[in-house]
Amino acid sequence: MIKKAYEKYLLPKLLDKCCSTKPINYQRNKIVPNAKGTVLEIGIGSGLNIPFYNKREINKVYGLDPSAELCEMAIKTAKDNQIDVNILINGAEEIKLASNTIDSVLITYTLCSIPNFNDALKEIKRVMKSDGNIFFCEHGIAPDPKIKKWQNRINPLWSKLFGGCNINRDIPFIINEAGFEFKSLQQMYLPSTPKIVGYNYWGVASI
Repeated sequence: MIKKAYEKYLLPKLLDKCCSTKPINYQRNKIVPNAKGTVLEIGIGSGLNIPFYNKREINKVYGLDPSAELCEMAIKTAKDNQIDVNILINGAEEIKLASNTIDSVLITYTLCSIPNFNDALKEIKRVMKSDGNIFFCEHGIAPDPKIKKWQNRINPLWSKLFGGCNINRDIPFIINEAGFEFKSLQQMYLPSTPKIVGYNYWGVASI
């Protein structure tokens, strides 16, 4: 009962707050405006990416997220920013869209929390056009052994508190192993962010 109340009422607001810091928004601004054509945003959450879309470059936006509470917040943000978003309340392991229809897939701070990321990436590959791109920005495993050790130690508790978020996933390996090739890949610790959650990977990948 307490867990359900936490996930329904407190967790959405906590995630919205944690994922809207100045360093993270700076990262969003590097990635989100590149999305064009028909866009599928995986893990739209409360709609934190929406203000960064380049409206002149997009034709249609699908926003997928399993949380109805977060999707309600995203709908309000979309209206405030005068962007039409087609909400899909579902997990990324089953995307209810036709194959070969998406030009741009946008994933920011979401691969960390998808339970079956291999299945999700297979679905992403299915709905993408052959010349489509994944634009991504994620936090993940750090290169420093000491930080990595603490990430692995803290992750079980962290995941329970933050809606399944994992702070120790090897993002480049996950994307590459799923059959995607990097067009660009950058990485660094975000400033003013604890190192255990602040190592970021971002770039572009294609089939």
